Amino acid sequence: MTSFPLGLWDVSLWLAVTAIILLITSEMLSPYYGRINIQIGRKRLRNVAVTVAILFLGTVAIRIVGLVAAS
Repeated sequence: MTSFPLGLWDVSLWLAVTAIILLITSEMLSPYYGRINIQIGRKRLRNVAVTVAILFLGTVAIRIVGLVAAS
């Protein structure tokens, strides 16, 4: 059997980068920048970005619990 090629560190890094990109994008689509004619739902994009950020924090918590439990 083959093992899963991504570890928790890889998934955590991917979630962190994705969350940062999504949060920056949602801020750049803010009406304060004058780009209100784009067809992407800002509220939905922000909700997805916050969800990905929470998932990232969850992976960080899992790693911290793993380190504390191993000690």
